[in-house]
Amino acid sequence: MTLTQLLIIFLIIQVIHGLGTWKLYIKAGRQAWEAFVPVYNAVVLMKIINRPWYYTILLFLPIVNLIMFPVIWVETARSFGKNQYLDTFLAIVSLGFYNYYLNYAADVEHIKDRSLQPKSSSGDWVSSVLFAIVAATIVHTYFIQPYTIPTSSLEKSLLVGDFLFVSKFHYGARVPMTAVSAPMVHDTIPIINKKSYLYDDNVENKNTSFINKLSLPYLRIPGFQKIKRNDIVVFNWPVDTLYNMYMPAERNYYKPIDKKTNYVKRCVGIPGDSLSIRDGYVYINGKQNELPDRAKLQFSYLVKTKNNQDFNLQYLHDRYDMNPNRVGKVDQDVYKFMGIYSGDLEKFKHNPKVDQIIPLKEEEGKRNPSIFPHDPNYPWNNDYMGALYIPEKGATIDINLDVLPIYKRIITEYENNTLQVKGNQIFINGELATKYTFKQDYYWLMGDNRHDSQDSRTWGFVPWDHVVGKPVFIWFSWDANGQGIANKIRWDRVFTTVGGSGERVSYLIPFLILLAGWYGYGKWRKRKEANS
Repeated sequence: MTLTQLLIIFLIIQVIHGLGTWKLYIKAGRQAWEAFVPVYNAVVLMKIINRPWYYTILLFLPIVNLIMFPVIWVETARSFGKNQYLDTFLAIVSLGFYNYYLNYAADVEHIKDRSLQPKSSSGDWVSSVLFAIVAATIVHTYFIQPYTIPTSSLEKSLLVGDFLFVSKFHYGARVPMTAVSAPMVHDTIPIINKKSYLYDDNVENKNTSFINKLSLPYLRIPGFQKIKRNDIVVFNWPVDTLYNMYMPAERNYYKPIDKKTNYVKRCVGIPGDSLSIRDGYVYINGKQNELPDRAKLQFSYLVKTKNNQDFNLQYLHDRYDMNPNRVGKVDQDVYKFMGIYSGDLEKFKHNPKVDQIIPLKEEEGKRNPSIFPHDPNYPWNNDYMGALYIPEKGATIDINLDVLPIYKRIITEYENNTLQVKGNQIFINGELATKYTFKQDYYWLMGDNRHDSQDSRTWGFVPWDHVVGKPVFIWFSWDANGQGIANKIRWDRVFTTVGGSGERVSYLIPFLILLAGWYGYGKWRKRKEANS
């Protein structure tokens, strides 16, 4: 949906509202024209139903407004004396058109200074639940989103089982693009495993179906910082075409951007950078990328044991902090270790069972077909790539058959152009093209576990409109391989920051002290009020 189409729909809704409420406005002591003026009519309506003015803002927040509209329909009916369960039911199931009955057929009077206290315990419960859902949806959508680390691609920096708070406001909260969606859930509703949003996922119909046309245009609230090189970033997986997060599809499904699977990686290349990879290390503009001290690069190794000895995987976990799930036996005396940090490697090679450690890296110039851009003319692999230019918004490049494999997906999928190749000529939107100007910024994101991470080396660039937010805080961490409850909780990671340098510092104890102080202050205040 374009901004023009969105504006037209908005104006149609205003007319529908005005026609269905103008007499009610008059009965409330207002003017009929006030029911038709966009935004202002909502402010006046809040006065009529005796609700605070800021409810108007909630009516224009996507997803939140899906909860607020039924609330306003019911509140309008109650402001004119319609308090029965049947009135509430009719207001909701008629999608607010019950107001037309009140406006034209019913003999109603406005109840000025109507009490907002629920008249039953069930009403009080419903009001509390609705308020909690609205508040949580606002926080989840526009401020902070909880996230769990599912894979080991950022091992050492972020561990499998870390529970994070992801800030939406650092880079700017993205306004939801899927118009009709359940609050506070992503692609799939838990337990019932049904889609959480109304969308036609047929690839062929993605630009033509009526449901897809209801999607909102991409908008982002301004943030207070840009993505910096080496930031850890949560984003929507650009090439996600799975049916849902739990069930792989037999065919590709079209998914709206904000409903693609959430991934978390480290941004090693920002717009305007020239990036290459040599021997597994990233080079930016010809210089090796320097990672922060908390980032620990890991590579894979074959480990040969002495006298065909076996490793105790639990011992490896406890002694060397290695994930047993990433250690596999290749031969009678050979193990494959997916991801060992060089600092741990120094300790591990002195293990009495270790005979030889062999790095597992791909040869320069030997093409890996699973590596971007998946073209025979680019003999790239996990350990050797580039150089390639990371597009910056407004930048113009020469476009030809040599560079087309790198930027084709950007031109067609992310920036919605048609592209045809006729002989040696490239046509974009039907016109011969020798240059191309990018419409948005792009990023290159990788895991620190270089041989156990599906990242930009596999699927290429991450567009700016796919960025979700910045992980800022680890509030809990669970080690599934730990022995006993006490060892399963990584206490040294609970209530620690994601960013920063040096050893992690847990703020759990200060938090508990503040929480106890706040609780004690509340009890003291209530006791004081009771005695006064």
